[in-house]
Amino acid sequence: MTYSAGSTIVATDYNGFVSDTAGANVNDVWAAGATDKGWGQTALGTVSAAGTVTATQWASLVNTLSSMGSQTSTALTSRTAPVAGNTINILAALNTDLINVTTNRGNAAAVGSQFTGWSGTSAKTSATGSGSSAWTITFTHTVTWASAAAARYFFNAGGLIKWQVGKSSTGNLADAEWNDLAGTLCGAIYISGRVNGAAQTIAGTSYTGTTKIGGTGSPNALTTSVGWYQLTTSDSLIYRQYADTAPYTGQYIAINAKTAGSGTQLVLTTTWVDPGGSGTGSSDVISGGTAPSGVTLGTAPATVVSYFPPSTTYLTNTWGTPTVAATTT
Repeated sequence: MTYSAGSTIVATDYNGFVSDTAGANVNDVWAAGATDKGWGQTALGTVSAAGTVTATQWASLVNTLSSMGSQTSTALTSRTAPVAGNTINILAALNTDLINVTTNRGNAAAVGSQFTGWSGTSAKTSATGSGSSAWTITFTHTVTWASAAAARYFFNAGGLIKWQVGKSSTGNLADAEWNDLAGTLCGAIYISGRVNGAAQTIAGTSYTGTTKIGGTGSPNALTTSVGWYQLTTSDSLIYRQYADTAPYTGQYIAINAKTAGSGTQLVLTTTWVDPGGSGTGSSDVISGGTAPSGVTLGTAPATVVSYFPPSTTYLTNTWGTPTVAATTT
């Protein structure tokens, strides 16, 4: 690249910053990109080999880079966008800033408002179990994007999937321990993209891929380094929490996760499992209760999946409005 103080700015210089320099250019992160690069914004155009680089084009690059820095909370070199009619001076440290923004591309200064409009059934409102027999409640949640690209943009720009469970109904001996497991031990699980194979700092919190927030329990399984980009089309156990009081320590809540629909879906299968045989003076029957309303839990055994979309403070929504469909068996 010939770009240096005292040199004439040529098309290859500008085009390198915009789209041609491997590993550090605006369009890789800002526009469509590929895999864990790309927010789906409108790409900056390049200049023909014999063309003149205008102040307007430089201003677009500077202003876009500024938005990228703000989106990712990356400190950039202070610079003023060139104005038509003025001499365009060297813009220092452009390549350094592009490298830093590319490295931090999964971070996000903020997130959008929580989605609450899931459809289907997320609760078991009738009682479960009979005597001391084993049983399983299965909750399946499918998050669907309009396209694989929309799913990529969602996670690349800092979108988060939130999983939560709850139960507070009473009336059977086993209710108290299940209420403790679901309402106290589990907490919430967040699934992020794990962009660039690393944790993402989103709205000031570090998300590692599968992140547990809240809950007093110590999970038997928690695959912290598995996010959207580490999942496959086969189920993968990402979380499991056991009850902590005898004779119910064999009970657990677990999540299996996978992708589907050629990269357009995230499928979370949650199982509430009672192995049965709790013994004399106990029970393996639990009560039903009231269903959730949006993300507000009722009293019944419930698993609710929602999401926080990326913020649109610095980006245009290119990820659409994913849907969440739930079933309970």
